[in-house]
Amino acid sequence: MRLYIGLLHYPVYNKNDQKITSAITNVDLHDLSRLSRTYGVKSFFVITPLKKQQRFAERIIAHWVAGYGANYNYLRKEAIELIRITPSLDSSVKEIRKIEGEDPLIIATCASEHLERSISYSSMKKVLGSDRAVFLIFGTAWGLHNEIINRADFILEPVKGNNDYNHLSVRTAAGIILDRLSGGYQQ
Repeated sequence: MRLYIGLLHYPVYNKNDQKITSAITNVDLHDLSRLSRTYGVKSFFVITPLKKQQRFAERIIAHWVAGYGANYNYLRKEAIELIRITPSLDSSVKEIRKIEGEDPLIIATCASEHLERSISYSSMKKVLGSDRAVFLIFGTAWGLHNEIINRADFILEPVKGNNDYNHLSVRTAAGIILDRLSGGYQQ
């Protein structure tokens, strides 16, 4: 499986439907890297154009990979080592191209239905089984901006509960999605 994930901080929406750059959170780095390691993701890209935010993430990574944290918790080190910090989606795709020798298929995640380019979990599992490089993009704040949605090859069907409320944290949604795609989930 040649699966990569990205946590995109720009461009995303805020609750007022404005294009923003969201802040990196420590808990996202820890939880999504551990999730990535658990489900065999090759790299976890943290995408932000903000230099101060990049340095914040680099300090966390350094603590767990080379600092005190590396000896304190080797399992966390293994997971954190999967993180790659990039300034844009394009730069992330470029890194994947260097590794894989091809552009990855870009799959956006969204809490809303996008019927034209929607892909089901069962179809996405087949793509992952075809040995195609795949880059699964998660949005922060109130979700991926339309310029990212429009650029994606497919939009993964949304995670739905048993009612109309649909506002999961990115960590929760990513956990459900990765389990459905590469765990024991049966549809």
